[in-house]
Amino acid sequence: MAKCAMGKMRRKGLAIMAAQTVATSVDLGPATGLSCRECGTRFELGPIFACAECFGPLEVAYDLPTGDPEALRAAIEAGPNNIWRYAPLLPVPADVAGKPSLNPGFTKLVDAANLAKELGITGKLYVKDDSGNPTHSFKDRVVAIAVEAARAFGFTTLSCSSTGNLAGAVGAAAARAGFRSCVFIPHDLEQGKVVMAGVYGGDLVGIEGNYDDVNRFCSELIGDPLGEGWGFVNVNLRPYYGEGSKTLAYEICEQLGWQLPDQIVIPIASGSQLTKIDKGLQELIRLGLVEDKPYKIFGAQAEGCSPVSTAFKAGHDVVRPQKPNTIAKSLAIGNPADGPYVLDIARRTGGFVEDVTDEQVVEAIKVLAQTEGIFAETAGGVTVGVTKKLIDNGQLDPTLTTVVLNTGDGLKTLEAVAADSGQTATIRPSLDAFRAAGLA
Repeated sequence: MAKCAMGKMRRKGLAIMAAQTVATSVDLGPATGLSCRECGTRFELGPIFACAECFGPLEVAYDLPTGDPEALRAAIEAGPNNIWRYAPLLPVPADVAGKPSLNPGFTKLVDAANLAKELGITGKLYVKDDSGNPTHSFKDRVVAIAVEAARAFGFTTLSCSSTGNLAGAVGAAAARAGFRSCVFIPHDLEQGKVVMAGVYGGDLVGIEGNYDDVNRFCSELIGDPLGEGWGFVNVNLRPYYGEGSKTLAYEICEQLGWQLPDQIVIPIASGSQLTKIDKGLQELIRLGLVEDKPYKIFGAQAEGCSPVSTAFKAGHDVVRPQKPNTIAKSLAIGNPADGPYVLDIARRTGGFVEDVTDEQVVEAIKVLAQTEGIFAETAGGVTVGVTKKLIDNGQLDPTLTTVVLNTGDGLKTLEAVAADSGQTATIRPSLDAFRAAGLA
């Protein structure tokens, strides 16, 4: 109890400290303040991530546009081919498209007919392939929003705790936007992610331990004078950062002809992406941009780090932390901050939260590559693997329109498939050698 009480006191102290340094007026477009998910207490816009009253997480509150949905659709469609086409629905200034940015988003929604046949899906199946973003993961979306908040609050250094993809996204965005960057990762990440995070010239610091250890360290740094002027995109800027995931929902619906998908399968790390996609879908419904109809949200985890799926299948409302042990390191968060909210959304929509083994992850990576030509990182293998499992178990309807997310590029996690994805044969440069190898 003493340890819990001290943790709550620390979070309250950090919230108050952040609140004391906030400018009284900032321009973040339609964002009007921050609201506690638990108690509803409102706060001014600022680098605050925890409610000073109940310690619950904060999220952005808006004054969203009203009026003719057709006019709003037309304005969006006339916008740039990136996330800034949705600026009126995001916590960013109206002139955001003219600022230095990596301009992520509007990635391909792939009609995955071959994969559908392989999985036994008779309805439409789409892969939302976010490996096409500037640093080849969906993290470019959330970082782009966090950069605008960092500008508004006068930060000079961008930072984060990361399982890999976020570190690269922060390094690249900081370089483009003129910030210093210093990011923190577990010391044993995949080499591809380490190199990509380091190439942008910022400081890259390995922490001995797993992601949860890294995250705790960053929370301590925020409360120390050493962290003065630092914007931690997924800690003190987390309310804004998380809103970037809404753009996945916006794009999917726009690319489907302004329609909701019937089912969507989303990987779970912290759980923020899933909760914000649901928030985005709900906003589109309220704005009249899509027809209101039921949809189901499914969460996907690796068996070696499956605290949310374990809680879901046990019927629990509390997510018990786990020690990660999986090749899907980008999802290896043993104590997911948004886990309880994922449970609520999956149950509310009639979805499910499932997990797959590392062997199933590898097999799913290969299936996606060999049917659709999409090389997914391990998180994508988790999502496709869980989709297959949900179909096999009768939890996902194969006759409906389904969207699965691939959140990153397989070139970052080569180790997962390298053992049996090399050369078919090595031969002399002659036709006889080719015939002898049995490949003709």
